[in-house]
Amino acid sequence: MANKNVTDMTVGNPARHILKFTLPLLIGNLFQQLYNMVDSIVVGRYVSAHALAAVGACGSLNFLFFSLSSGLAVGIGIIASQYFGANDEQQLKKTIANSIYVLSSAALVVTLIGVLFAGPILKLLQTPDEYIADSISYFRVTCLGILGIAIYNGVAALLRAVGDSKTPLYFLILSSIINVSLDLVFVICFELGVVGVALATIIAQAVAAIVSIIYAYHKVSYFRLRKKDLRPDYSMIRDSFRLGAPVAIQNSMIAVSCIALQAVVNGFGPDVASAYTITGRIEQLVQQPYGSLGMALTSYSGQNIGAKKKERVIEGFRKATLIVLVFSLIMLPLFFFLGKYICGIFVKEEAAGVISLGASALRITSPFYFALGMIYVPRAVLNGCGDTGFAMINGLTEVVCRILFSNILTRIPILGYWGIWITTGLTWGVTALVCVMRYKGGKWQYKSLERA
Repeated sequence: MANKNVTDMTVGNPARHILKFTLPLLIGNLFQQLYNMVDSIVVGRYVSAHALAAVGACGSLNFLFFSLSSGLAVGIGIIASQYFGANDEQQLKKTIANSIYVLSSAALVVTLIGVLFAGPILKLLQTPDEYIADSISYFRVTCLGILGIAIYNGVAALLRAVGDSKTPLYFLILSSIINVSLDLVFVICFELGVVGVALATIIAQAVAAIVSIIYAYHKVSYFRLRKKDLRPDYSMIRDSFRLGAPVAIQNSMIAVSCIALQAVVNGFGPDVASAYTITGRIEQLVQQPYGSLGMALTSYSGQNIGAKKKERVIEGFRKATLIVLVFSLIMLPLFFFLGKYICGIFVKEEAAGVISLGASALRITSPFYFALGMIYVPRAVLNGCGDTGFAMINGLTEVVCRILFSNILTRIPILGYWGIWITTGLTWGVTALVCVMRYKGGKWQYKSLERA
């Protein structure tokens, strides 16, 4: 093996592989969410509740812009994991080399769009006048960090493809520490407000990107590319876009649906917007175990389908479903009954109305956590096996549900703004059902044979 952290998941106990692979991803993702939450806490407590709403108004937009590069990284990781499972080192190196062209070009285009059109986009979303200036400033600065995110995501996806989920964890921990430290310095000491929070984030992301490149080159032989490896392979680039673009489009469609929902939220005023921002941050935290499990399952499925071991893929799906069920049952009472105290972390006690709204909202969404988890599990298997085309169906489902439910439910007088969070729960439920139906349909098996 090229590195002691590289893991062949085509042999051995599937559940052990998945859990062992998931744990570092989970810790890393929790650290990532930690500094997202610290951003919100620092802004909410040391700037203002309106400033917190300004940051929250950019959440869906940031997800949209970041997801374009991260989706392509997923596609590259799928190709790499299948070549690793098939023990084809030459093609694996070509995948790594061509990822440079795919990710850097996409990141630069997205950055340019974000910086130039931040104002018109946020105005289109009906961002309230009280904080639109802060939202524009925050969004423009964070867009400058997209290249760093693309590089880190690319290296992390390739490392995961060869079974190394531990190393990206160390980069995220380092990034989180830098981000939290700079948050406090820029906001409290230099009083830079939302711009300080954004600057802290992009600096931390840049450091993670640089360190990941240095590590991969020196420690993993697959990344030590020769001159001939760096020649553009247009068929490889086309494959990267073919597999990655549907995932990027799926994430973009999900982001668009969240943006549409954010526009509905903005119509109910700053208190509801702040409560929505808080519950959104909490839900991002809850999703991390599901997302980490999904990333592990994608690499696991990719390696095994590359090795033509379909039965191991099926067993991995069953074990992952059980893990999701157990975690959901643990999380439900925590957020259902203790929501008030959790929401109180984000804002001062004077914002009692925001805290109360957030706590009630968590009682609406927490019973849907198992459905949320069951979006990630089948989707991960489908992606790992090369059935990424379904990703667009998945994204379209979320778009339709969020727009349809939010515009119907919030107009029912007895529900009003509570329809926002009911929309979230129902969207998870319907999307999970569609994902499971696709997996049960078995098309992923034939998709895998096309590359196996």
